[in-house]
Formats: sequence, C-alpha cells, structure tokens
Amino acid sequence: MILVATCLFGLEKQLGEEIDALGCKRIETMDGRVTFEGTELDIARANVRLRLAERIFIRVGQFEARSFTELFDGVRALPFEDFIGPDDAFPVKGHAIRSQLYSVPDCQSIVKKAVVERLSDAYGIKWFSEEGAKYQIEFFLFKDVATLMIDTSGVALHKRGYRPAAGAAPLRETLGAALALTARPREDILLWDPFCGSGTIVIEHAMILRNIAPGLDRKFAAMEFDCLHDDIWKKAEEEARDLVRRDAAFEVFGSDLDEKVLQYARENAARAGVAGDIRFFRADARKIEKPFEERRGTIICNPPYGERLMELREVEALYRDIGAQFAKLAPWQIYVLTSHEQFERLYGRRADKKRKLFNGMIPCQLYQFFKPPFLNKK
Repeated sequence: MILVATCLFGLEKQLGEEIDALGCKRIETMDGRVTFEGTELDIARANVRLRLAERIFIRVGQFEARSFTELFDGVRALPFEDFIGPDDAFPVKGHAIRSQLYSVPDCQSIVKKAVVERLSDAYGIKWFSEEGAKYQIEFFLFKDVATLMIDTSGVALHKRGYRPAAGAAPLRETLGAALALTARPREDILLWDPFCGSGTIVIEHAMILRNIAPGLDRKFAAMEFDCLHDDIWKKAEEEARDLVRRDAAFEVFGSDLDEKVLQYARENAARAGVAGDIRFFRADARKIEKPFEERRGTIICNPPYGERLMELREVEALYRDIGAQFAKLAPWQIYVLTSHEQFERLYGRRADKKRKLFNGMIPCQLYQFFKPPFLNKK
C-alpha cells in the first residue's frame, strides 16, 4: 500500500526521518509531502505517532492528465470500490499546481463523476445515498500528473486536542514539535521558551522527551472505514502507550508576560499529560537569567513579529533587548523563529545557521545560534 504524509513546507526532511523510524520505506519527497510504502497497521501508526504530519492519505492511483478526458478516464480506471462501499460518502476536493488543468472546481466535478461511474459499475446501482462512513477523496495535480488519494486522518493531525484555548497568535503544534526536534531534546539540557504563550513549544518538547505519541486518545476518519481492520487502531495505540517514557527526568520552563495566557498553557499541559514536567511562570524575556551559572540550557522561542507600524517599532526594540540579554546566557544555544528580515541586525549577531519555515502562511526563518556571541557578532 502506498501512503502519503503531508506537512508544512520546510518539514519534509524531519517528517521523512519520522517515517523511517516507523520502519516504512520512503518512495518520494516533494514540497509539503512524503510518499512511502506501508501496511494497514502503518496507517494507524502514522496517524497516532507522527509529530510533523498534517494528514495521512492512502494513494489510490497516479497518472498523467493533461486534459479533462485523461483525468476522467484515469480516475474511472482506479479501484475505488476496494475502499468505498455502496452507502458511503465520498466528497471530493483538491489542488492543481503548474498543470494544464488548473480549474479546481472543474476537476472536482470530473473526479466526482468518474468515481460515481466506477462505483456504479462495481455495485450495479445508479444512485448513492452517501449516508455511511465518509471517505474524503483528494486529488493533487502537479506538473500534469494526477494523484488520487483518500484522507485517513479527518481532523488535521496538528490538532492534538490539548489546546482548545490559545493566545492571539498560536503556533501550530506540528511546527512547535519541529522546533523542539531541531534543538535535539535531551534530559540534561534545560529547555526554556521565554515567549511561551499557550505553551505549544514546551508541551511538544515534553511530549517528545516522554515519547508520548501526539495522536493518542483521539479519533481518526479511517476508524470508520470498513476496508480497514478495526484491530489496527487498538494495536497502534497499545504500541504507542508501551513506548511512553514514564521515568524520564528533565526540566522545561515556559514563561510569558501575560498571566492569562499562562493559565491557558497550564491547562493545555495538563490535557497533554505533561503538567508535572513544565514550570510555567510570569517573566519578562528581556530580563531572564540562568537559574544558576553552571546550568546547561537551550532557548527556543517564537517572539512577536510586528505587523503594524507601532507594533513593528516595539518588536524591533524587543529584538535588540533580547539580543543583549540572551548573550548573557552563553554558552546556551538559542533558536528564534521570526518573519522579520532584519532580525540578525537588530539582535546584534549573525546566526550560525538559518532555516526557512512557514508559520501558517507566513514565511519565516529559524535563526540558530550555537557559538559564543563574540565569535559571530556582526
């Protein structure tokens, strides 16, 4: 079986490494998606355990489609009856990028019609009530190649379920996990997010160190699929629970100026099962200091970007202040995610490494500082 895991742009390499760790074989990687081979059980494992995936799809087929006729014939030739029953719902949505077929509504209509004809021939019926389980069909047209898939996740995987309340600009959970993984979490290194907001980065970091699967205790669309065995979900969940590290010992700090959002963070951490692993407290990021001199630590943060003029001036002053203060934390490693193009100049240091990421639709850079400040000062 061929599966497709989608992700935020920039996370493909890390997602691929997660898929490798599941024991699955990667086939192809492109912007925003990784294609791999897997079993029915791997569908459940991927939904339950992948931290960086947005959705897991079953790939039904792939073919060239430069015309609506080729699209219709290609879809009609695919074995949708292997998945969809005569009473099941099968809505269609999709995307078209750099293809001759660029009208998504037209493609959507053609794909739907082709699937209906395929299922009509398979079941000998002309009308479908679509009152049963929902099989969300998704097409992806890229460079005139059509990929037809069925979504197994339902609600996007970044919605872990622990964060019903958040601050004004919440970081997506999958991106929070990627930031934590980039810093290579270790039990002997204190992790501190001085702009923690609703706690996403520190919660994901604690879940990684405890090896708590992000999809435990939630539902997925494919749990309703008759084409998949019910016991795969039970087995995948049991495997994930067996992997939880209950004896892990580490320190995580989450601080913020907003006491109200800190309360959200505490409640979110409790729902995620890591309330006892994170110390939340009110603090000004411009004034933070090491708990004690010999403590080894890492700062990961997503400070305000500043979108209006007055905010921008305040944010630029903030970047200058934290640049001066974070330098006092040396030799701690620092990771800062921001969309501000002049961040290094304002912060006062050239990053040792930069990585392009997307916070939603906002292109950002993850600025990474490893060396002592005097070695890379601008």
